[in-house]
Amino acid sequence: MTPRVRRDPAEARRLILEAAERLLATGGVAAVQVRAVAARVGITDAAVNHHFGNRDRLLEALLKHGGVRLKERLEKVGGDDIGQIVGSLAAVYADGYAELALALHQSGWRDPGSGMLSPVVDALCARGQVDRRQVQLAVAALHQGVALDPVVGAEFRRSAGLEDATSADTLAWWTEVLARTLGR
Repeated sequence: MTPRVRRDPAEARRLILEAAERLLATGGVAAVQVRAVAARVGITDAAVNHHFGNRDRLLEALLKHGGVRLKERLEKVGGDDIGQIVGSLAAVYADGYAELALALHQSGWRDPGSGMLSPVVDALCARGQVDRRQVQLAVAALHQGVALDPVVGAEFRRSAGLEDATSADTLAWWTEVLARTLGR
């Protein structure tokens, strides 16, 4: 029998979230099951439930974990490179977080709103004389568009007759729109 390993609760939560994140990226929301997460970490289902309560709470914690990752990425970028801001948003949502956010929303969960992108707005506004409200609206629209792209982007592009357009085309467009909004 393998000896039991006692972990610090914060370390156990981190390992569980990392395992859930890998499952999300490779198999989508349906793959993030308590049993599968536990198997990846080498713990019991009960241990996962001890730290998160149930699968729904694990999924909520996973979405918040993705938000933390996004904030860290955006802090590294700062407000100088619009293309990197757009790319950072897209990278997180492409890893399954778009599907997760949509699934949680459809199940009735609502994010109370944390102002997660306020530092991006602040950085973009600090560079010149721009209308803050316009920047906020542009960043919110960018976030909405980029977040939904992995789930419905191809269908939405086709609905506008863009049969051959890709996510990369959409990201380039968002970069251009944000740059124009900022007068760059």
